[in-house]
Amino acid sequence: MPHILVTGASGFLGQAVVTAIRNIHPDWTLTNLDLRPPSLPQPGVNYIQADITQASEVDVAIRKVNPDAIVNVAGWVPSGSLRYSNSKALRDKVFAINHLGTLNVLFAAQKTKCKAFVHTSSCTVVSDDLDHEYPNMTEDIPIGHATLAYGASKAPGELAVLAANTTSFKTCALRPATVIGPGDTYGVIATIHACIAKGETPWIIGTGDNMYDFVYITNIADAHLLALENLLSTKSFPESAAGHAMFVSNQQPVYFRDFMLAIWKHFDHVPPFQFVVPTPLAWIAGLTAEIKTWVSGAKESTLSRGSVRDAVGTRYASNEKAKRLLGYFPRVDFVDAVRLACEDYKLILAEKEKNFGVHGVKAG
Repeated sequence: MPHILVTGASGFLGQAVVTAIRNIHPDWTLTNLDLRPPSLPQPGVNYIQADITQASEVDVAIRKVNPDAIVNVAGWVPSGSLRYSNSKALRDKVFAINHLGTLNVLFAAQKTKCKAFVHTSSCTVVSDDLDHEYPNMTEDIPIGHATLAYGASKAPGELAVLAANTTSFKTCALRPATVIGPGDTYGVIATIHACIAKGETPWIIGTGDNMYDFVYITNIADAHLLALENLLSTKSFPESAAGHAMFVSNQQPVYFRDFMLAIWKHFDHVPPFQFVVPTPLAWIAGLTAEIKTWVSGAKESTLSRGSVRDAVGTRYASNEKAKRLLGYFPRVDFVDAVRLACEDYKLILAEKEKNFGVHGVKAG
């Protein structure tokens, strides 16, 4: 039975990938390589500590495990205002983890018996180019034009992984849409929910008719399992994924405004009115917020020029390639995905209220 190493398996997506593999292949050996152990036990999963930005640590760890296949999930997604920052410090950190870290894992894998390498890339290798609209993205769109640090850092890692593909070392890359679901550490539901307390729900930036897509956590985990099975298979059914990048989403693009309204409805909130803020005016407000933040020395501002440009953009992808090569389909419908993600966040809020009270004072 194959030995599978999953990098970043202590995290949100990595844990889901491990669970997906264990559910279908309970007899496979699994190892979690991460900087920190998982917060919850992973029965039957070995843990090995390594910092992927340190080549020597990664090399020693992967040589010790000597896996048959690697699923490289480890990475870092800047959150909040950092998502739109292009400071040198931010770019250095995100490139060290997402680019250099990927190279370290890839090069170490090539020194072992590893014969399959599934890499978690991102839809942002294309869509983080905020200067353009990207409706129904396909894999023939050139990458390397991202204007935001995250997408810019993921692109060279993906290219290196695909360039390493050979008949004896098969590689592929998945490009997930924004992931939602229980255990979300990206803060998608939390960020949108926070608009209620801030009184921001009535404001529609731009036309409100721009479309996005998302992917539920177990659906993208399923896609990783399908990719792994594809590369390990000697029959390449339905078709070999080796050397390919594939967009993966819930295949149900939605108007971003409708997505927010659906989330607020789960928390029994309906905007008392709606007011359209033209994009140019919102951009000026974003610039003003950035200047105010810089002058005051505050850590971050919710509003920025980047967040405005992102909020009014159209960015969703075709999944035809993942369907053709992997036989992928989303088992959890998007309506259920939003409901489950919101129910999980309700539990988090209830626990916070229990521990800290409504005024944020820790109980006891």
